[in-house]
Amino acid sequence: MKKVIFDTDIGIDDAMALLFLHFSPNVDLQAIVSGFGNADINTTTRNALYLKDRFGISAPVFRGAAEPLGPRLGEGYPDFVHGRNGLGDVEIPEHAGTAETLAGPEAIVELVRNNPHEISIVAVGRLTNLALALAKYPELPALVKEVVVMGGAFGHSGNVSPVAEANIAGDPEAADRVFAAGWPLTIVGLDVTHATIIDEKFLASLQELAGEAGDFIYQINRCYLDFHERITGKRECPMHDSSAVACLLEPQLYTKKSAAVRVVTEGIAIGQTIAGDPVADYASGAWRGRPLCQVSTAVEAERVRNLYTKTLALASNQA
Repeated sequence: MKKVIFDTDIGIDDAMALLFLHFSPNVDLQAIVSGFGNADINTTTRNALYLKDRFGISAPVFRGAAEPLGPRLGEGYPDFVHGRNGLGDVEIPEHAGTAETLAGPEAIVELVRNNPHEISIVAVGRLTNLALALAKYPELPALVKEVVVMGGAFGHSGNVSPVAEANIAGDPEAADRVFAAGWPLTIVGLDVTHATIIDEKFLASLQELAGEAGDFIYQINRCYLDFHERITGKRECPMHDSSAVACLLEPQLYTKKSAAVRVVTEGIAIGQTIAGDPVADYASGAWRGRPLCQVSTAVEAERVRNLYTKTLALASNQA
């Protein structure tokens, strides 16, 4: 049983990942920490509280960071992707409860300190909350069991610039600090999420198999599929954030390489993630002495989709 903190900027794919965690029999969800990203912090926190209430999630919700540590790529929030309310503009209440009084980064520190070597962190938004937690308690990496990050692009092109992925580009400084912290960290980026495609057939099967949760996932993805169809001409989309959960639950489904990872924090390539060969003697010292991360390079995509479907089917038994 994995004790998990879910650090999220809840939009459509984040909601899918949260329900993946919630219905997994191998997860003890300890906390949901909100952050800005797919929408502003008020909206993402409201979305977390709404999902907690609607699906009976016992984990408390902590309000996290509202803005990046430094410059980011772009302005505003991607409502053209996730809808104005972050959940595909399906009808949800304006107010859905109250977050805990403790701030998100402080909650991460407290939970890890109280459960040394037991907490897995799944971070699927900007990495601001983790960077702030590190600043508050530099000893944190030694006490965390593992961190799985959805973000970055290495052999794949970016999705918010030719080289940058949205979560990393949304706070490049935070990401560079997190990748330098020295904890057991796996990066699940566009190289594998874009190889794990879901479509109308997949979502319709969830609607049939997973009860209320399946129907909710189907409805919020109307907006998400509309966006991707406008871009690619195909009514399908990558399984982004749920891929990080799949990597946590069944890491053997992902091929990885060890690399020192840097993030470009300014200029035309802001947000780019660059994996340095751990044995290379570069003229640049930018990668020298950096701890190694595990960078996902390939995935057994059909098995990931099957894991998601199998897990969400359990929702119908809890209705």
